Amino acid sequence: MDLYGLTIHAAHELLKRGEISAVALTAAVFERIEEVEEKVSAYLTLARDRAMAEAEAADALIGQGELGPLTGIPLAIKDILCTEGTRTTCGSKILEDFIPPYDSTVVKKLRSAHAVVVGKTNLDEFGMGSSTEHSAFASTHNPWDLTRIPGGSSGGSAAAVAADECIGAIGSDTGGSIRQPASHCGVVGLKPTYGRVSRFGLVAFASSLDQVGPITKDVTDCALLMNEIAGYDAMDSTSVPRPVPDFTKALESGLHGLVAGIPKEYYVEGLDGEVSQALDDAIKLIGELGATCREVSLPHTPYAVATYYLVAPAEASSNLARYDGVRYGLRDATSANLMEMYRNTRSRGFGPEVQRRIIIGTYALSAGYYEAYYGKASQVRTLVMEDFKQAFQTCDVLLAPVAPTPAFKLGEKLDDPLSMYLSDIFTLPPSLAGVPGLSVPCGFSREGLPIGLQILGKHFDEEKLIRVGYNFEQATDYHKRRPEL
Repeated sequence: MDLYGLTIHAAHELLKRGEISAVALTAAVFERIEEVEEKVSAYLTLARDRAMAEAEAADALIGQGELGPLTGIPLAIKDILCTEGTRTTCGSKILEDFIPPYDSTVVKKLRSAHAVVVGKTNLDEFGMGSSTEHSAFASTHNPWDLTRIPGGSSGGSAAAVAADECIGAIGSDTGGSIRQPASHCGVVGLKPTYGRVSRFGLVAFASSLDQVGPITKDVTDCALLMNEIAGYDAMDSTSVPRPVPDFTKALESGLHGLVAGIPKEYYVEGLDGEVSQALDDAIKLIGELGATCREVSLPHTPYAVATYYLVAPAEASSNLARYDGVRYGLRDATSANLMEMYRNTRSRGFGPEVQRRIIIGTYALSAGYYEAYYGKASQVRTLVMEDFKQAFQTCDVLLAPVAPTPAFKLGEKLDDPLSMYLSDIFTLPPSLAGVPGLSVPCGFSREGLPIGLQILGKHFDEEKLIRVGYNFEQATDYHKRRPEL
């Protein structure tokens, strides 16, 4: 048995029965990383010595009869979450040598649950991208086809899970950055409701959109991770003081009485034929499992991409102003004066995609243009929210594609930013509305590339997404398939 191929819940059972140790499990994951990481490039930093020490501590706890759901489980963390004593780069040269003095709340919760942190995964710089090609350090490759992108910006986390380079992972999602790579890599990814999971210690890209969530091998693991990371945090002003349910209780059979909406604006020209067929089959199966499926409308969907690419860059422009070479991070030492130091530091430290978004955002916020661009985008965002509110008056969940095509070739869209932005067309509206979204594997293209089903729900109704995803998963075997590396 290859221990690195286990799910969180399967590994937990073996640890519980004393059939394996946390040290053996963690060592197996590092052996797998040594075997395939050169092909995949999922990680930016590995924390082997600390991880093995955490595994030894977990074994000691298990020996004393203390065993939680994540005790001794090797997890990967997207390199946009602060980790005390371990480098946090955000995939950017400007933070290449930054070592945070504290853990983000999510990492702190995972350490408190005695999980083992294997390392930090690759991402598009500051989370700005859909392919993990905008990392300053390396492009991550899709384990299903090494010539293709894994999705982004949490491409390193999704690729690590798909390649069995960890047992589970944490990503972040601003406009699709958990769901889209999960879809392209054939794994499960959940963007929780905005405010459900603390953002403290998550390096900000767009503060009204960013959300932390799990990327896992199946829906059960997703529920287990959500149980640990969700909840109110006084350190995060956007965290919502709301009770957290036991998400594993949603892992129940049957969808009878549930109403699933099919947004007609998501099934349009431009949707790849194989993706469309996989979605049709998935919707049919969910109907057979007991749900009632009906068409609904989200009329402002066509405006979501333009709205997002004003709101998010505007917030990025504000958030990234702190990287000025003064307090921490890269500082250009050749400059003659302060203004030159600002300019040289940011020109050297930020990649082209980040610079592009800062310029767009600064322009949208500038005097004379604020109302025409950012102000108008905020108004349209409200209309998008209203679309979802109306749809959920008659539906429990919505079923939609995650991406318009399977994973595209590395380099294919690098010179065409608009085409790259359009690849997020189905994940941006839910992000603007702040609703939760779950991606589960629902098929494969003729070339063997994974296709994901996006299940969307009401605010703070992640349990229904987990219930639908779990039932779909139990009736299919897509989540059990693994790429051959």
